[in-house]
Amino acid sequence: MSTVAWITTRGLFGRRRFLMLFPLPLLLVGLATTSRALGVDPGQWGQPVLVGLGLAVVLPVIALIVGTGVLGSEIDDGTVVHILTKPLPRWQIVLPKLAVAVGVTALTAALPLYVAGVLAHSVRFGLALAAAATVGALAYSAIFLALSLVTRRPVLLGLVYVLIWEGLLGNVVSGTGVLSIQQYVVALADRIAPTGLLETPVSVPVAAVMSVVAAVGFTWLAISRLRSFSMAGETS
Repeated sequence: MSTVAWITTRGLFGRRRFLMLFPLPLLLVGLATTSRALGVDPGQWGQPVLVGLGLAVVLPVIALIVGTGVLGSEIDDGTVVHILTKPLPRWQIVLPKLAVAVGVTALTAALPLYVAGVLAHSVRFGLALAAAATVGALAYSAIFLALSLVTRRPVLLGLVYVLIWEGLLGNVVSGTGVLSIQQYVVALADRIAPTGLLETPVSVPVAAVMSVVAAVGFTWLAISRLRSFSMAGETS
């Protein structure tokens, strides 16, 4: 498993898509730093920057880039055939790749969210955002990794989920937040460090349970799909 993780990490860092991970976190930290330096009340910029940008864009987009890339890129270039010929249980392929996706996503998204949280309120709030974002990274990564195995257009479907379901319907249609990773992250962060900067209709128990369900369910789907994957590396 460690070999699969190492190969995945090396491949991820060696691709151009890795460079796409940096602009959004830098923008997040830059906006928070500028707002703090100008003396703007965190009540005015905290929610738009931390939630509207950080949790609604930075975290899911990074997870989408990484989650669809740890295995999807191997499907695209055909090297998945070499993986499938190895005498390894499919879970020993999926789990290390998921671990890499979660680790890279959490590091790239949680760290700038921590910095922005400290600038907006306190160290505790920054840690709460980072911890909740790590949970979100696990759920998002499992979803997007599974998507890369069940469809030829995982990025497109991932964007539909992030932008349409979470971004549009989640703020307009009542009840959709129950199926929104973003709302789970907000609920968990607000529970760890209540500040008044975060608001969500989703309760903490629901957020915790649904995060686990999403992570476990989509990981199982990815393993199941890889077991039946054709040697041609095709998705339907």
